[in-house]
Amino acid sequence: MTTIGEALITLLEAHGVDTVFGIPGVHTVELYRGLARSKIRHVTPRHEQGAGFMADGYARAGGRPGVAFVITGPGLTNTITAMGQARADSVPMLVISGVNATDTLGKGLGFLHELPDQRGMMEKVALSSERITEAGQLPGALARAFALFSSARPGPVHIEIPTDVMVKPADGIAAALSNAAPPVPDAAAVAEAAKLIKAASRPLILSGGGARKADAALRRLAETLGAPVVETANARGLLHGHALCVPASPSLKAVRTLMADADLVIAAGTEFGPTDYDGYGDGGFVLPRNLIRIDIGADQIARRPVTVGIQADCAEGIEALLVAIGPGHPAAEDGEARAAAARKAARAELKPEYLAQVHAVETIRDALPGAIIVGDSTQPIYAANLYYDHDRPGGWFNAATGFGALGYGPPAAIGAALAVPGAPVVCLTGDGGFQFTLPEIGAALDAETPVIFVVWNNRGYREIETSMLDVGVEPVGVSPAPPDFCKLAEAYGIEAERLTGVGGLAEALKRARAAAKPRVIEITVD
Repeated sequence: MTTIGEALITLLEAHGVDTVFGIPGVHTVELYRGLARSKIRHVTPRHEQGAGFMADGYARAGGRPGVAFVITGPGLTNTITAMGQARADSVPMLVISGVNATDTLGKGLGFLHELPDQRGMMEKVALSSERITEAGQLPGALARAFALFSSARPGPVHIEIPTDVMVKPADGIAAALSNAAPPVPDAAAVAEAAKLIKAASRPLILSGGGARKADAALRRLAETLGAPVVETANARGLLHGHALCVPASPSLKAVRTLMADADLVIAAGTEFGPTDYDGYGDGGFVLPRNLIRIDIGADQIARRPVTVGIQADCAEGIEALLVAIGPGHPAAEDGEARAAAARKAARAELKPEYLAQVHAVETIRDALPGAIIVGDSTQPIYAANLYYDHDRPGGWFNAATGFGALGYGPPAAIGAALAVPGAPVVCLTGDGGFQFTLPEIGAALDAETPVIFVVWNNRGYREIETSMLDVGVEPVGVSPAPPDFCKLAEAYGIEAERLTGVGGLAEALKRARAAAKPRVIEITVD
C-alpha cells in the first residue's frame, strides 16, 4: 500500500522538485516515508525559519519554486517570517506542513503543537492554504500551487496534511501536471501603449524584480527607444555596464529628476513600493503621469493610476511592445547622455561612508565575476541598494527592502548555492543579522555548499543607531556584543579569517573560492 505521505513525494518529483528544506518531527514522520528512496534531496536547516529562507534563496537563484517541510504549530509559525518575505518579493515557495489529527482540530484539547486555527492563520500570510483530507485531493492541490507559480504573481502557498490523513492509502493516484501560462498581452492595450511610445521623445524605463528574467527583451526595448533603464534593488544585474543602465534607487533625487523629465515612463515588474521609491520617507516620489505598466498581476496594475496597463509576464509584454512598435522606430538621441548624467548625479548623492561601502560590494563583484550576492540588512547592502551595478541578472537580492527580515542572508545563500551549484555564492551580512541565523553555517557544511559568508562587523545595529541620532533619540539597544565569529566558524569545522577593513578582501575571496568549501570572512570596521 502507498500512503498519502509516500504519494506526496512521488507527486513532487513529477512537478520537478529536486530539493526540499525541512526539519522532521513527530507530526511529519509519515511525509518522510518515501523521501529516502526518492531522487529529492533533503536539506536540514537548524531552524524552520532557515528552511523558509533557504527555499526563498533557492527559488530566486534557480527560478524554480522552493519547497519546505515543517511540523505543525511551532514549526509552521517559525516559517511565517520567511513566508512574509517571500510574499513581499513575489517568490514562489511551497510550504507543506503537518497538522493535528482531523477529529481534534479546533477543539482546544491541548494536543502537542496545537494551534486554535492553523489554516486560518496561514490564510493571512500565504497566497492560499489548503487542507488535504483524502488522497484524491492531493494532485489537485499541488497542481493549483504550481499553476499559480507559473502563471500569476507568485508567493508562498501552504498545504497542510493532518497526521491521521498522512497514513491513508493513496494507491493509483497520479500527478495532475499544470501547463498554466501567464496571460497573453492584450492586443488593444499593447497597441495603445505603442501609440504612446511613438509619440514620446524622452522615454524612460523603470525595471523591478518582476523583470529579472527579461534581460534580453529589456535591453532591446531600451536600445530601440533610446530609453534609460532605472533599476530597483531587485532588478540589479540587468543591462550590466550598458550605457542606458541607471543602477540607482528611485529614492535618490537624481533619479527622481530623471523620472520627472521623462514624457513617458514604462514600468516593468515594479510595484512602486516605498522602500524602493521613498526610502527616506520624505514623500518626494510622484507617480509618473504618462505611465505604461507591465505586470503579471492585474491586482498590482489596479493599485495605482495608470495610462495603459498590460497584464503579462514582463519578457512577453516587452516582446509584444517591440512587435507593435515595429522596425525603424527612431531612438531618442539623448538617452545615453540622460542615463550618464543620472548615474553621475546619483552616485554624487552618496555620503563618503556609503561610497566606501559600495566600493566593498564592487570588490566582491570584481573578485568573483558572475557571483550571486545574497544580502542581509547591513550597511553595505543598504548602500549598494542605493547605487550598485551587478554583473549577473538575478544575482543580487537581499531582505533590506520590502518585508525586511533580518537573518535572511545566510540561509538564503545556502538555498541559492544548491539551486546554482556552479556559481560563486557570497552571503553579505552584518554582525547583528548574522546572529539571527548563524547556526545555519552548519547546514552549509552538511550540504557541502561553498558559500562565502562575509560578515560586516561594526559591533551593533549601526544603521538603526544612525536613525536614532538623526531624529534626536539617544541610542538604546543598538550595541549587542558580537561573538568571535572566526572561533564559532572553526567550532563548526569551517575555516575563517578576519580582516581589518576591506584591504585584502579580494584576495581573501579568491582563496575562499579556490577552497570550494563554506568559509567565513569577518571584516571589522569602525
